[in-house]
Amino acid sequence: QIAFMTLTLFPIRLFFAAFMMLLAWPFAFIASLGSDEQELEKPLSWWRKIVDVLLKAIMRMMWLAGGFHWINVKGRRALPAEAAILTVAPHSSYFDAIPVTMTFASIVMKAESKDIPVWGTLIKYIRPVFVSRSDQDSRRKTVEEIKRRAQSDGKWPQIMIFPEGTCTNRSCLITFKPGAFIPGVPVQPVVLRYPNKLDTITWTWQGPGAFEILWLTLCQFHNSVEIEFLPVYIPSEEERKNPVLYANNVRRVMAEALGVSVTDYTFEDCQLALAEGQLRLPSDTCLLEFAKLVRSLGLKPETLEDDLDKYAASAMKMKKEKVDLREFSAYLEFPVSHTLESMFALFDENEDGIIDIREFVIALSVVCKPSKTLETIQLAFQLYQSEGGTITEDDLAQILKTAMGVSQINVTHLFRAVDEEEKGKITYDDFYTFAELHPHFAEDYLYADQMGAESSLETSSLSAPNGICTDFSPDNTEDKNKPLQKKLN
Repeated sequence: QIAFMTLTLFPIRLFFAAFMMLLAWPFAFIASLGSDEQELEKPLSWWRKIVDVLLKAIMRMMWLAGGFHWINVKGRRALPAEAAILTVAPHSSYFDAIPVTMTFASIVMKAESKDIPVWGTLIKYIRPVFVSRSDQDSRRKTVEEIKRRAQSDGKWPQIMIFPEGTCTNRSCLITFKPGAFIPGVPVQPVVLRYPNKLDTITWTWQGPGAFEILWLTLCQFHNSVEIEFLPVYIPSEEERKNPVLYANNVRRVMAEALGVSVTDYTFEDCQLALAEGQLRLPSDTCLLEFAKLVRSLGLKPETLEDDLDKYAASAMKMKKEKVDLREFSAYLEFPVSHTLESMFALFDENEDGIIDIREFVIALSVVCKPSKTLETIQLAFQLYQSEGGTITEDDLAQILKTAMGVSQINVTHLFRAVDEEEKGKITYDDFYTFAELHPHFAEDYLYADQMGAESSLETSSLSAPNGICTDFSPDNTEDKNKPLQKKLN
């Protein structure tokens, strides 16, 4: 079927969809000329209303060309005065642009998107909120702009936000980012479904690329999509003051409507769990909990690598010196809090109130660079090596145990394979040369040795309950109150 469709229907559909987009461009370009914020806050002029209707019709024809013959819409879209923000989930594909072109609601987009030929003009027509990667204050400015528009009493067009912030495979709802909920205004939850027999829609960080998704979808004779507008969610006073609580409660409502579960972890956690470096994290790793605490502590993703360099430099000066909670607080330059105490407990292996700061640096490196195993190991060698630049088997065990977030690991087989001259010590160059010759060293020398061991290093490549990664969601509220799993027991 794919071969037949590729030779017949696919090129026709692709040409027609491209033609529709090109046809929309001059209308969007003319309508965007000379418009400013003051004009946007006024009712649309008669000619702009005509352009609006024409563009929506053209966009609908574009989706029709892609096999979306009809779009099943449930519920009623709220007026801007009723809900200034539409929160849409799950976000799983660029085909999620369908509700955007149906409503022409404003969206939050990367600033670079406006420079894309043709598509950039269409994006600018709906007056998005642009986020700039080069501007360090961009996140703050984006939140302020969303808040300003949301509190304009319906003068601005509605803002459509995908609060997950990334594409998932729709098997669960990951943690919502709080941007849509900070203004504290009512939101209308909108859920998306693609009830196709064969899923060619999903586009995540793993799996088919953008063109393959387009190709396979256009080869489908018919593609189904359902858009359901749920009742407007009016936040309580407590939710207005606590955007995270507000986001979680809206997510729960949307998950119930979709019939899926939720996970308290984020996209970055799933990347960490399924990283394709040489070290695959086991299912019982405590690094996922560590990553969550890193975010709770306030370490920002955009500056995390710079923070890592700073902490690594300090740790090298401290060498093997261990620190207590107060010294750990001073080292991180964060006040003592429940979050900091929880993070400290993860590394307090002997429960004697002191930790090796080098373990924190290694764990932070894994969170920063989950797929760059050798970079983390190189940093660890610098932290643990003697004046001669070597480490022992015990050092390697400590490094890998921390990098994988487990309580026990047997590295004897691996260490002996690297230490061909049986010196009882190795350098990073020795390890790097070995890793280049044996890119699957963890699978061959670590996981294989642990198959019968009590530590049970079950890798995250096994089937996942929620379809994304190891099941992070607690089965019940009691699980949330269990003591934190320590790295070593």
